[in-house]
Amino acid sequence: MSEMTATTTLADRLLTVQQRVQYAADVADRDPATVTIVGVTKTVDRPAVDEAYRLGMRVFGENRVQAAKAKFTEPLPPDAQLHMIGSLQSNKAKVAVALFDVIQSVDRPSLVEALARQSESSDKPIDILLEINVAGEDQKAGCPLAEAPQLLDLLRQYPRLNPLGLMTMAPLVDDQDEVRPVFRGLRQLADELRERSGIALPMLSMGMSNDFEAAIAEGATHVRIGRAIFGG
Repeated sequence: MSEMTATTTLADRLLTVQQRVQYAADVADRDPATVTIVGVTKTVDRPAVDEAYRLGMRVFGENRVQAAKAKFTEPLPPDAQLHMIGSLQSNKAKVAVALFDVIQSVDRPSLVEALARQSESSDKPIDILLEINVAGEDQKAGCPLAEAPQLLDLLRQYPRLNPLGLMTMAPLVDDQDEVRPVFRGLRQLADELRERSGIALPMLSMGMSNDFEAAIAEGATHVRIGRAIFGG
């Protein structure tokens, strides 16, 4: 079950991913229903998104604000969600607050403050995940592990920003076992922040097409999958 089945249609690929998620959850002695697939649509056009919705997908992720703005001129149906999963510039905060249901990539104080201003002025609460650079890779975005408590403390000062959990990106490697410590580190950080702050932080967004089974084994609640579903 660890290799992606060669399939030709979006329906087949989505079914294969769903089966892999269920298998990984079963192996980890978890309920598969506790793992949400975030369909990463950065490389596909709106018809593919709409087809995925018809096939039952309800959570979608985009990496760039401008691409999402163009793709979702017609909003998703009310029972679907759009997540911002890429690096977000502070000057795009206004558009991001208007467009997205969840922003998974909050990693610095200036962005927290920009989102707070826009959320306040638009009177729209926004769900937030703190992006943490668990692996400490220089080329990756994300708040350093040591700075996460302070960033959460800042976030809590703004009542319209709702901290839901944490997100991370693991190094790209062939062996999933190599990245399990990264995912484990995010889970442990969430446990520490919960104990320190009293905030539930129920979401752990970690794992992509190449490593989501390892992320599920370490407690992921949301896995961000693009290529394995949409091809490319």
